[in-house]
Amino acid sequence: MVDRREFLVGLGGLTAALLARELGGQQQGNFAPMDQNAYRPVLRPAKPNATPQLTVDARDALEKELKCQCTCVLDVYTCRTTDFTCGVSPAMHRDVLRLVDGGYTAEEIKAAFVETYGEVALTAPVKQGFNWAGYFVPSIVMATGGVVLTMMLRRWTQQAAATAVPAGSGAAPSAVAASDVEMARLQRALRDDGDDD
Repeated sequence: MVDRREFLVGLGGLTAALLARELGGQQQGNFAPMDQNAYRPVLRPAKPNATPQLTVDARDALEKELKCQCTCVLDVYTCRTTDFTCGVSPAMHRDVLRLVDGGYTAEEIKAAFVETYGEVALTAPVKQGFNWAGYFVPSIVMATGGVVLTMMLRRWTQQAAATAVPAGSGAAPSAVAASDVEMARLQRALRDDGDDD
């Protein structure tokens, strides 16, 4: 059986390993060789009497939902504003601008990018079919882990309370092995110490 300290140390080590892997994966992804040939034009004819449907802020929010295709791990907005060596994100940005000017909505623009690149054009999976598991399974796993951890902690505290010595009972903890002579000597010392007050 694993004691509480070993469990908490193991849990801390697992958490640290997962964080290191996640942070390491992000850094490696950003420094991987970029595929400057990954760009494919997303062209759609402008709508009749086209007027832009998106504000600049809405357009930037849309670009944060589109993944840059240069093999980095960034969205189009972040890649084009932070990585000036990438030629893919500025080209994708120009496509977004052209579609916005053509009167397309955010959903229509995302659909055009998915049609051209596939679902990998999105930073998050589409909320349909099996993709729902990606949204719910992590929460369910975390909630289950919390319940299990709470139950284990309660059991450990109940076990600790059962083995604890009540104050003033004079009983020794079960973990201490003392002879009757030693216990009598200890009780005399405690009485003599109490008489000094």
